[in-house]
Amino acid sequence: MTGKAKVRESTDESLRVERDHADTAVDSRLEKVEGKTDEAVRVSREVDDSATQTARDEADSGAPRTEREAGEVGAARDRADVEVERQRLAADSATTTERQERKRFMVAFLALERDRTDGDLVEERTLADTLIASRDEFLATVSHDLRTLMGGLSLTADLIAQAAPAGDAGAQLRKLAGGTSRYVARMNRLVNDLQDIASIEAGKLKVVLGHVAVAKLLQDTVQAFEPVASSRKIALRADPPPGQLHARLDDERTLQVLANLVSNAIKFTPEGGTVLIAVSSSPQGVHFTVKDSGVGIPVGQLERVFDRYRQVSKDRRGLGLGLHISKCIVEAHGGRIWAESELGVGSAIHFVLPA
Repeated sequence: MTGKAKVRESTDESLRVERDHADTAVDSRLEKVEGKTDEAVRVSREVDDSATQTARDEADSGAPRTEREAGEVGAARDRADVEVERQRLAADSATTTERQERKRFMVAFLALERDRTDGDLVEERTLADTLIASRDEFLATVSHDLRTLMGGLSLTADLIAQAAPAGDAGAQLRKLAGGTSRYVARMNRLVNDLQDIASIEAGKLKVVLGHVAVAKLLQDTVQAFEPVASSRKIALRADPPPGQLHARLDDERTLQVLANLVSNAIKFTPEGGTVLIAVSSSPQGVHFTVKDSGVGIPVGQLERVFDRYRQVSKDRRGLGLGLHISKCIVEAHGGRIWAESELGVGSAIHFVLPA
């Protein structure tokens, strides 16, 4: 199920629950109102009956009646009682009919309002789908054009570095060319992140499992980030698993996760700090850890660091997508990822992939 489908399913479920709560609340309120009305009618009738009986008792305590008069009075009272009971039954029947009509009206009114809400929701979702499709098409076109331009920039930077003369002037050119290459690499990562997010939202993020030597993943990661770590005077170390640990996983996607985590660790670790990549075998699978001696993450932010576009620090380099994409890749493997941290001491990001 795609992320969009999950959100919509959650929305539909929330709407259903809210409607059930609303129906229950309306029924409960009507029952209370009707109960109070019935109680008021009952008390009123008891008062009327009591007053009638009192009047009859007073009348009976007066001058004695003949047997004929007593019979006529009794018959009149019986007729009056029958009429009162008839009127009360008629009133009760009218009240029941009125309540049924009111309930039918409420059901029809709520159904009409909910149909309109559902129609608006479908219309909004259709519009959102159209906009997303247009966005994805635009992103694909722009990404292709950007990659062509960035390829040209990277090639030009390489040619400048190769053609640079010896001496200080050439060294300066090579330095500038190296900086250009690094900027191009960052732009490539941003484009890749945006494409990954589009794939995740469309449910098209896939992992291709293969038989992988886990120690090789660590070695490749260290080799890729060693120059960056050294330039910032950060010790980048790897703690490979003992023996030959192999696992079935997507090596490219796992390298992407490690790259995201190591890149973040280096970015938030001061000079003289340490970044450690460790791997071990666990009952759940292969346990990866990227640990740093950086600034740390507030406890309240540990869960939110994996949110899309979320950046805990004020550093605005990047789009805040790396950890979110990493989480999606790990979950696509059937694994899980979490963070541990202590302010001023450092952070550790763990993820486990089923072996």
